[in-house]
Amino acid sequence: MKPTAFPGLSEFPAPHALLNRRRATATLASLLVVGTVTLSKDAHAQAAFPNRPIRLVVDVPPGGSTDLLARIAAEGLSQKLGVAVVVENKPGATGGVATEFVVKSPADGYTLLMSASVLIRPFLERGSTFNPVTDIAPVFNVAEVSHVLVVPGSMPVKDLRGFIAYGKANPGKIFYGSAGPGSQPHIAISQLAQLAGMQVEHVPYKGLGAAMIDLLAGRLQAMSAGLGTIRPYLKGGELRPLAVASKTRLSGLPEVPTSAEAGLPGWEMSAWFGIFAPKGTNPEVIRILNERLQAVFDEPAVKQKLADIGAEPVGGSVQSFVERVRTDYRMYGQMIKESGIKLD
Repeated sequence: MKPTAFPGLSEFPAPHALLNRRRATATLASLLVVGTVTLSKDAHAQAAFPNRPIRLVVDVPPGGSTDLLARIAAEGLSQKLGVAVVVENKPGATGGVATEFVVKSPADGYTLLMSASVLIRPFLERGSTFNPVTDIAPVFNVAEVSHVLVVPGSMPVKDLRGFIAYGKANPGKIFYGSAGPGSQPHIAISQLAQLAGMQVEHVPYKGLGAAMIDLLAGRLQAMSAGLGTIRPYLKGGELRPLAVASKTRLSGLPEVPTSAEAGLPGWEMSAWFGIFAPKGTNPEVIRILNERLQAVFDEPAVKQKLADIGAEPVGGSVQSFVERVRTDYRMYGQMIKESGIKLD
């Protein structure tokens, strides 16, 4: 008897081929499962942040450009993220108190630092182990503010040349205030005095607000600060601006000459204000913060607020800010070395 023929039998795969196909299908399925889990985790991380209030720690007391810019950033970021962003001032040790607090905080994006001096302190404090290039994560470069040299309205000088002449005729009798040893206002006047060949005396305060009281009272003879700090006292003549420490005049003070125009080339001092996160913060969280902050400072109303305090918006990517931190860290190191400034 002939074996029964089954039609279409040749269309079925051999047993070993069927086994290989099943293995490949199982492997593909497992890869898809892994991929799904990974994507779900990333999507969850993005969707979950932020889900509670964010703390923006400021390294100076209330008042002054750093605090003003921090409050502008906090208000806008709160609107963009849908959670409260609370400004918390932690002054002291030329920014060291706030910086140390943030560095030791959980690296989750919920504690941030606003500072203009984070690059300076390591060069001033003996035994400092903090390195802003490696020990903290740059998030966003908010703005840059050029310094303005101001004197009390009662001081008998009308311009920068007159101020320098007065200083040379009265060595050791010009006292200037700052937000503390090694702060931007300290470095600015120290640099000006070196260029002009003047002898001046530094009086450190815990913030420019306290220094401003003595400047207005005439107990101090000079100060260098951003326009936002001094603007309220210019219209009434309580303070007199003598020169701007920048290459070009400020749009908010078009009548005030640059230092070079006023007779002292080389005096240029500007401070940039940055937001940082603890080292190890998820890069995706930093990216979210950077993009939302950029959206805040791109708004015309916010740009006008910055113009009102003499600040120029900077912004840009996280990487561009990282590179600026590295470059300026070296620059400040050289500047402080040449000035001989040390913490008292």
